[in-house]
Amino acid sequence: MISVIIPVFNESCYVPATLAAIEQRATAHEIIVVDAGSSDESIAVAMEHGARVVSTTVKQRASQMNLGARSARGDVFLFLHADTRLPQNALTKIESVITKRNVVGGGFARRYDSPFWFLLGTCVLAGVRTRLSGWFLGDQGIFVRRDVFEKLDGFRNFDLFEDLDFSRRMRCEGRVVTLRPPVISSARRFSLYGPRRTTWKDLLTTCRYLRGADPNQLAAEYYRTQESAQGSMRLT
Repeated sequence: MISVIIPVFNESCYVPATLAAIEQRATAHEIIVVDAGSSDESIAVAMEHGARVVSTTVKQRASQMNLGARSARGDVFLFLHADTRLPQNALTKIESVITKRNVVGGGFARRYDSPFWFLLGTCVLAGVRTRLSGWFLGDQGIFVRRDVFEKLDGFRNFDLFEDLDFSRRMRCEGRVVTLRPPVISSARRFSLYGPRRTTWKDLLTTCRYLRGADPNQLAAEYYRTQESAQGSMRLT
């Protein structure tokens, strides 16, 4: 069985489409929504779609996903962002590939719900990255065998790059695969600075992380800058 684990905080605008895209008649699966104290309709929407809701007071994606994994009954975990929609037959594809020799997990190719050519180009480059390095990001729908996840002790207590850190460690355990068609992820994260500037900031932050910077310190700087920019926009 595949356990689909979705960390949530005030995602009632996006999570309905994410849950609807998980085919109910697909391979055996369960949906676990890990809510970090939403004040909107996220919990109600999750329950309407047949998800099991696990609540936590810790608003951190790594912690929420680990909690979901501890609550899961499946043999395979699929970690899905609340604003990322699976393609048709996604769970069947995971079920098929995860039984192949030496395969420990993987992720999906990714597209954004935006026609902007620059974002399409970043997705093409991300595809090259996964083929060359086997590294996946959280909005690609990372999946992993339960035994491998437990061997790696799950996600580390990072506020940022918990996905990249995990996929790098997963890659050392065996073969990882990229599935297609792609997942469709929201382009909302590019709305504050625009696609080009956001991508450049992300690239610089990632380089600092790969050179050994503390991911929690990077997260503090990253979100502080975002909050400052949002505050400036409200004042204009």
